[in-house]
Amino acid sequence: MISGETEVIQKRTIKVLASVQVLSGVGVAGTVAAGSLLVASITNSETLAGLAQTFAVLGAAAMALPLSRLTQRGGRRLGLSVGYVVGIIGAFSAIIGGSQKILFFMLAGTFMVGAASAAGYQARFAATDLATVHTRSRHLSFVVWGSTVGAVTGPNLMGPSGKFAESIGLPRLVGPYCLALITLSLATIVIQLFLRPDPYLRAIHVQDASGVKSKLLPARQVLGIINKNAQAKFAIASIAIGHVVMISVMVMTPVHMAHVDVTLTVIGLVISIHIAGMYALSPIVGLISDKFGRKSTIRLGVLILLVSTLVAGTARADDAVRLGIGLFLLGLGWSCTLIAGSTLLSESVESELRPSSQGASDLLMNLMGAGGGALAGIIIGTLGYGWLCLISAIPVAALGTWSFSKKLN
Repeated sequence: MISGETEVIQKRTIKVLASVQVLSGVGVAGTVAAGSLLVASITNSETLAGLAQTFAVLGAAAMALPLSRLTQRGGRRLGLSVGYVVGIIGAFSAIIGGSQKILFFMLAGTFMVGAASAAGYQARFAATDLATVHTRSRHLSFVVWGSTVGAVTGPNLMGPSGKFAESIGLPRLVGPYCLALITLSLATIVIQLFLRPDPYLRAIHVQDASGVKSKLLPARQVLGIINKNAQAKFAIASIAIGHVVMISVMVMTPVHMAHVDVTLTVIGLVISIHIAGMYALSPIVGLISDKFGRKSTIRLGVLILLVSTLVAGTARADDAVRLGIGLFLLGLGWSCTLIAGSTLLSESVESELRPSSQGASDLLMNLMGAGGGALAGIIIGTLGYGWLCLISAIPVAALGTWSFSKKLN
């Protein structure tokens, strides 16, 4: 049971985390396209433009475990704040690199901005610290839903932020990084002022008061424990597989559509529909997970992902409607595996193991996303988009089969 005081703290925690997700999302989302364009302008090579996103993903992966260790030692407020502060430093570095055309500072900046993404990923886990078994997925999904505002608004602020940059004598393309510097600073302030009491430390305190003493464990020992925990392993696999399939198909859909005379507006619309599938229905996904169970929701996500690869994989490059439906389902399937998988992971390990296990999950998710995006380019270049969707369906089908394993029941 959760006490009345703890319930009040949890409600405030969700509001704070959702607000922070909006702020950080607005800042980080706009830097994705700007980073690629800045690298291309610095190197005079479109081939190298993808380095910006690659470094951002690697930055998120590299910071996953350090942020989880900070959380384990000092709580969510410490871990999230450090992640956002590193992102602030990264935005400043990118502004210098973009203004002076110094590639090192530009890539170092995108790498550190990735740390803010890592903090954003871990914010969803903070929503489960004080939640009950009946509300964990819903509370986590509310925080994920907060990312919707940032994902949609951030890219649309490239124009205004670019004008602001020009008004202070900076290149137009560094505008989104100026915006990131401001919004990440605000996110840090909100975390420091309002995420009190710290949800993770409060959860540990409640557990200690019940007579169950917690202790810090080395990350290697925690990973060894997770490896022996069938539920935790399945949860991490669900998150990682859903993410790698989503990234692989999503990033190559514009390439597939560009093979014919499709306007950038239409391509952008398809991607926007995909983003809506990822985030807009997350509260409903959370409700389903709480009502019907984590594994059932993951199975639903598996089914939706398989349908999405079939719909998208059989679509012509100029069939924006069919591709839009396929990409919407791709985002929705990802939402199911992420929310239910994250909730299952949180409740499969004890409180003192949660930050490290959650950090390991985000590390694997980001590394697989980076690797999947690179492999997807090779597959579409040699075999084609349809084959990419078919190959992507294989690990999804394996995840669905795993979900019926006796060890999980």
